[in-house]
Amino acid sequence: MLDVNFIRENLKAVKHSSAEKGYNVDIDAVLKLDDERKKLLTEIEGLRKERNDIAAKMKNGRPSPELIEKGRALKEQLGKVEPVLTELDNKLNNSLKTIPNIIFDDVPLGGEEKSVEVGKWGENKSSGVDHLDYCISRDWVDFERGAKVAGNKFYYLKGDLALLENALLQFGMKKVLEHGFTYMTVPDLVSSKVLEGTGFAPRSSKQSDEYFVEGEDLALIATAEMPITGYHMDEILEEKDLPLFYAGYSACFRKEAGAYGKYTRGLFRVHQFNKLEMYCFCLPEQSKEIHEKIRAIEEEIWQEIGIPYHVINIAAGDLGAPAAKKYDLEYWSPVNQKYQELTSCSNCTDFQSRSVNIRVKRKDGKIEFVHTLNGTAISLARALVAVIENYATEDGKFKVPECLRPYLGNREEL
Repeated sequence: MLDVNFIRENLKAVKHSSAEKGYNVDIDAVLKLDDERKKLLTEIEGLRKERNDIAAKMKNGRPSPELIEKGRALKEQLGKVEPVLTELDNKLNNSLKTIPNIIFDDVPLGGEEKSVEVGKWGENKSSGVDHLDYCISRDWVDFERGAKVAGNKFYYLKGDLALLENALLQFGMKKVLEHGFTYMTVPDLVSSKVLEGTGFAPRSSKQSDEYFVEGEDLALIATAEMPITGYHMDEILEEKDLPLFYAGYSACFRKEAGAYGKYTRGLFRVHQFNKLEMYCFCLPEQSKEIHEKIRAIEEEIWQEIGIPYHVINIAAGDLGAPAAKKYDLEYWSPVNQKYQELTSCSNCTDFQSRSVNIRVKRKDGKIEFVHTLNGTAISLARALVAVIENYATEDGKFKVPECLRPYLGNREEL
């Protein structure tokens, strides 16, 4: 969420970013609502002062009937206008949630097709093995029984594929620990305050991709980013303790499987998968450098696994509400002969921390909001697709990437 005073002071930039991100928001109406709130607040503060003055006079002896009547009238008046202020506060808060974060100057403008390649690694193969056909032929995955038990796009991993998933996780954990992240497991459910504070759609949204628990103020998480964002909610951190790096492992639940017309075959886009997520709370002046650090870690992981990829600077029209800038790392699919999303990392500046009230106390005593960043270390279902497409052979064998062998009993083939 953006600060309303920041919006006033940077109105042109906020309107520009909202339009480029594709948000149809009447920002002038939001500021008008804030003006109404301020006017009413000034009136209420005047009434409260007058009431307090009368209360002070009443302590100095027997009050006059006129003073008693005036005090009663002020109480009645406040009883009418204070609920109106509460309503305006709620309306303003909800309206501010509809305004996305501003974009950095180096974010490409336009839709998804305007995203810019900023890095590339590896040699693209001209052919590969379809991961779903391959896994079914080896009895490694079962979508039919997954659908029987939970519905379409749920699945079971079996045997060596399940072990390969665990190997990818263990390798990812090794890498994030080497880079100073604190590993944690996280709740698989969050409250609406955390959900909305992270920047995901509220319960009322018809476009929400989250699964909600009926009768509870809870939703299944779409990523460990959600509960980690809430980890320091309503806290004031010390400047000397920042940056804080966390790596959260969790199941992820999303309704989006099969949506948006993107590649959805097999494990690539499913309703439930496991993911190791990197996250950072930092000082505002640190966030751009740390964004590059997280991107570099993602690249290091996939270079060691040996998967060709390129990195793109995501265009404004394809950015979500929280991100000021986002990189996607897309692997080369030898099956589809195109790049497909594998990981991402975003700098959300103070957009999330303001919503969930995470601040830092500077050495000089000043209090301000921290910056938050997130990035995918390993998204396991999608990682399996990339690894199988690049390491499975036409004769039915699977050559284990060297970096994963220690987690598979040093086996070279599966």
